[in-house]
Amino acid sequence: MKKHFTIKTALAIFAVFILSSCMTRAKYERPQDVVDENLFRTDLLPKDSLSLATVSWRDIFTDPILQKHIATALDNNLDVRVALQNITAADSYLKQSKAAYLPTLSAGPNYTFQTQSLNTQAGQLMNSRKYSDQFDVSANLGWEADIWGRLRAQEKAEYANYLGTVAAHQAVKSDLVAAVASAYYQLLTFDDQKRIINETIALRRKNLETTSALKDAGTLTEVAVKQSEALVYNAESLLINIDVQIALLENTMSLLLGEPSHSIARSTIDAQKMPVNLALGYPANLLANRPDVKAAEYRLMNAFELTNAAKANFYPTLRLTGSGGITSGDFDNLFSANSLFANVVAGLAQPILNRRQIRTQYEVSLANKEIAYLNFRKSVLTAGKEVSDALKIYQAQDTFINLKKKEEEAYRNSVEYSQELVNYGLANYLEVINASVNQLNAELNISNAEYSKLDAGVELYRALGGGWR
Repeated sequence: MKKHFTIKTALAIFAVFILSSCMTRAKYERPQDVVDENLFRTDLLPKDSLSLATVSWRDIFTDPILQKHIATALDNNLDVRVALQNITAADSYLKQSKAAYLPTLSAGPNYTFQTQSLNTQAGQLMNSRKYSDQFDVSANLGWEADIWGRLRAQEKAEYANYLGTVAAHQAVKSDLVAAVASAYYQLLTFDDQKRIINETIALRRKNLETTSALKDAGTLTEVAVKQSEALVYNAESLLINIDVQIALLENTMSLLLGEPSHSIARSTIDAQKMPVNLALGYPANLLANRPDVKAAEYRLMNAFELTNAAKANFYPTLRLTGSGGITSGDFDNLFSANSLFANVVAGLAQPILNRRQIRTQYEVSLANKEIAYLNFRKSVLTAGKEVSDALKIYQAQDTFINLKKKEEEAYRNSVEYSQELVNYGLANYLEVINASVNQLNAELNISNAEYSKLDAGVELYRALGGGWR
């Protein structure tokens, strides 16, 4: 009867522990105040459930040469490979947390030789040395019952950490795709500007010949000739600078590709087209599409579960330990049935005084959870800002480019008119110089504006969470 009562009591206590475990470990819920429906500005676009971010990068960047560069970068880039190793490490920690539910087991043979000192009280009484041998083959077993959900919380924390490394890998891929595309478009822009500068050099050299002829005819002075020479030298210096910029950007792009510095194959800027449909999706889509935002939430989940684990440390720990095997002072009798031994211990350990370590760990975990929450909220706000910025730049470029084209046409006509007036001695050659400089600057500004539109399209795609699919 007494034994039956003891078993019932033990079962009742165990049921209470299990119930307490369910009550102790809180369940993570996403904060409701993180995402606002007006997270990014969509003054000119209707809200839509579709999102540009869900489209594969191959459907966005249709240039075959660019696609090849992006594929190479995704395979070879060192940051991507580091991110993959982080996933591998996180997966190992996750497996370790799952193994924490299992008992620990160790086994092995031991040999002990012992003799006492003659200078001790026992040695003086016996007045002679005694030697003893002990042989044993034993196994030790230990198991901790997850009464308060500490092990479960640690497993959840490691799972969130694993998902965070996966999201971080996706974020690296998204940033890499955007960086390669942006660098590629910048190279094409430099090529276009190099063409503009070469055409300008040819035109200015022709004007220099005309100016020299007019000087010989007495229409212009040597001052006009020198000014024409200066314009040629100015354009040639711009050509040197653009060649340097091309070489440096090729080196940068080679690094993105995970390759030694080399010349980058490319097409032309005129062959590049960005999607006309700019479906942004709802702001909440950023939580599913932006890998850096997802990683920030996983860090919050990790901190949340570590807080659960730290809280569980305040409660008693139930440990079961056991050992067994064979032991004998004589090796010949080691494997006898009489050599068997066993030991089982079950105990509850309640922390009372531990130099405030448990409370400090819990308070630090609460602070880390708040930090993770604030970083998560900041990542969402940053994502909204990046979408708004890229969208505004992208939408403004068409109007900006049209105005710059009109400006360039006006300067082109100004150069022609000024040159005709100079030829007839009706204008100062300084007017031709100013018009020529302004025309070149306008052409370069158009080229930069066209790149800015392409780059804004790339940034909008990345900001919405595209590029990693």
